[in-house]
Amino acid sequence: MAAKPVAATVEKLKIFDLDGKPIKDIELPAVFTTPVRKDIVRRAFLAAEANMKQPKGQYEMAGKRTSAVSRGVGLGIARVPRLKTGDRAAFAPFTVKGRITQPTRVEKIISEGVNLKERRLAFQSAIAATGSPILVRERGHQVAGAAQIPVIVVDEIQSIARTSELYIFMAKVGLRPDIERVKNGISRRAGKGKFRGRTHKKGIGPLIVVGSDEGIGRAGRNLPGVEVADINNLTIRHLAPGSHVGRLTVWSESALTALASRTSGAS
Repeated sequence: MAAKPVAATVEKLKIFDLDGKPIKDIELPAVFTTPVRKDIVRRAFLAAEANMKQPKGQYEMAGKRTSAVSRGVGLGIARVPRLKTGDRAAFAPFTVKGRITQPTRVEKIISEGVNLKERRLAFQSAIAATGSPILVRERGHQVAGAAQIPVIVVDEIQSIARTSELYIFMAKVGLRPDIERVKNGISRRAGKGKFRGRTHKKGIGPLIVVGSDEGIGRAGRNLPGVEVADINNLTIRHLAPGSHVGRLTVWSESALTALASRTSGAS
């Protein structure tokens, strides 16, 4: 089902400075009026995730480099291949150092394709969902004290290079509760994932979309859940993590301008 984003009825929104004060108005690009199609977004997201996987396969001679042969029938033992130097079975599946029954193959097709218009609609729907306060709240973000949804700021935010300065700005526009939500929700992972570079589990926080990264990338990477994305590299994986639309997003003024030109020719 298609849901109309709340921001679609808003013609102009406020632009905030680094002190969190509104200084002027800006008209949202037409892409924010796109009906939100959660089913199309999920399809495009799963395809993007599949296309990031690296093909893997097993060595074709794994478990087969042995001189084991079957001794035939009439000996009162199983007919599995056995080593010539002993009675231990080899080569066959489920034997010590034996081959795998159905090993992975590099030739297996793991990528998924999405039609151009579907992928375009999914991207536009994910953008439109960032302008809907209802969808942002449904995703779990804490936006009770937010200045507005979405938050639009001046381009000076792109040159913030210190995490403390960015945190102060996020607090001034009312996004600190969402950062604290992610920080307080960090937990230690159960199982062997702790040994494989993913010790902790962490939620999704605000997304900052800028026209160009002039230092804010380094400032934002140390804030829990905060992610900084360039408008030219913006994908559906940024806007709808886990295929769930409505991510709390902060747009810079130049990012919105570039977004309008990027989506103007899309149908």
